[in-house]
Amino acid sequence: MELFIYLFFALFSVLNPIGTVPIFVGLTHDDSKTERGRISLWTAIDVFIILMIAFFIGKYVLEFFGITINALRITGGIIIASSGFSLLNGQFNKNKGINKKVEQEIQVRNDIALTPLAMPMLAGPGSMSLLITFYQEHHTTPEIIASVCAIFGASVSIYIILRGAHYLSKILGTSGIVAISRIVGFLTIAIGVQYIISSVLSIVRGI
Repeated sequence: MELFIYLFFALFSVLNPIGTVPIFVGLTHDDSKTERGRISLWTAIDVFIILMIAFFIGKYVLEFFGITINALRITGGIIIASSGFSLLNGQFNKNKGINKKVEQEIQVRNDIALTPLAMPMLAGPGSMSLLITFYQEHHTTPEIIASVCAIFGASVSIYIILRGAHYLSKILGTSGIVAISRIVGFLTIAIGVQYIISSVLSIVRGI
């Protein structure tokens, strides 16, 4: 249970579905309620599939390219911390590559669930590196089951939040969403820094 709670909240902080609410509202303001529900569902499904692939196959990608786990943890820590800084500074859209030109291109698409919502806005390099590193350290059967449940739980939370994104936007308002995003950003920075510290200590012990 402790493993599940830790990974769930770590994933939730890095994925930051709350910070995606304004973007989702902007991209789906002309869609019907049914269409928004469909997009929310498929975004959550796509995120779950992407994270599962990263969790189970990421290890072999590292081995193929000869990347050490400490190198990945430091890189992932930097990416995660960078995402956290973007949330604190209110630059979430820019950090995810969502600018005016991209938004205009998205508006003419029939489906936005996979891109840009699932990837890279939600399941980006930070969450992938987090899961790849996590699998390296927790790969017994009970730990894998708990991890899969945490990934599933995070995906369900994405669906619930995006499903009610337009209501959340009205209730919280822009300032409320920004405040929550900054709190999440602070926690995300802490997760990234912790990964870097753990990697450095591991390297020092191995010398």
